[in-house]
Amino acid sequence: MALPVTLLNGASLRGLCCGHKVLHPFRGPLRSGSVSKLYSSYRRPGTKPEKKPSWRNVDFSFKKSIDILKTQLSLLTQEHLRGPEGRPFDQYLLEQTRVLWEFRSQEDLNKWVISSDVEIGGKSEVYLKLGRNNQAALLYGTLNTEVPRDGETKYSGYCSMRSKPLMGSFARKKYYDWSNFNSLYLRVRGDGRPWMVNIYTDPYFSHQKDDLYNYFMFTRGGPYWEEIKIPFSKFFLSSRGRVQDNQHPIWLDKISTLGFTIGDKVDGPFQLEIDFIGLLNDRAHTEEFAYEMYDKS
Repeated sequence: MALPVTLLNGASLRGLCCGHKVLHPFRGPLRSGSVSKLYSSYRRPGTKPEKKPSWRNVDFSFKKSIDILKTQLSLLTQEHLRGPEGRPFDQYLLEQTRVLWEFRSQEDLNKWVISSDVEIGGKSEVYLKLGRNNQAALLYGTLNTEVPRDGETKYSGYCSMRSKPLMGSFARKKYYDWSNFNSLYLRVRGDGRPWMVNIYTDPYFSHQKDDLYNYFMFTRGGPYWEEIKIPFSKFFLSSRGRVQDNQHPIWLDKISTLGFTIGDKVDGPFQLEIDFIGLLNDRAHTEEFAYEMYDKS
């Protein structure tokens, strides 16, 4: 091994002494046929420097440009054009429905987290498990509106269920892109109590971290399943539980999480079964936004 190393070091030293770059002997054959003169700084000793600008050596042939364009377009047709979330464009544009979450195993439940007013000293209880025959998620518990005696909290009594945000490699944030749909579509079975559906989008500024888009889901109770369609145009903006005066539509290409909250101020047990949560592109729904917006101009 000593001889090759000596030769390589000698070649590198001679190249530096001569004032020009030396390619690595193993990279030379790979680059010799691909490196253009435009990017080469080597000039044979004794030759005069070329005064002609390098761009004048480029052939601006119109016919050649057309041939290259045809070649590249033919290659393009062989590739799969990708749309949002890496899906093929034809599949993305023609898609009318999509199931986001369905609950058939414990792994499906692990994509969600539950919380209650216990975090602020309350006494509500909430649990999440698979329903009968592992065909749905069963969210149940007991709502308790008793205010904790801490001298600060004024209201209590809520339970919620929220999806975990998407995460990429190296803890990168990823988002859902729902811009191809205009409605949320659910199959649920409740006990007649109202729920709040919450959609959280990625904020552009730190002071928007508490912003939520909300709308109501009214369950009718009874033994039968019901299918609920909620247009995205109906969701209104709130921050820390307060409806904002300045309203604007949801940024559907930056969806982070989806959640359900019960807080109807009625003490007692509750339960909600969710078969699946999906998206729908309802062509009959043409409303863009249901609420008044201020003109900022």
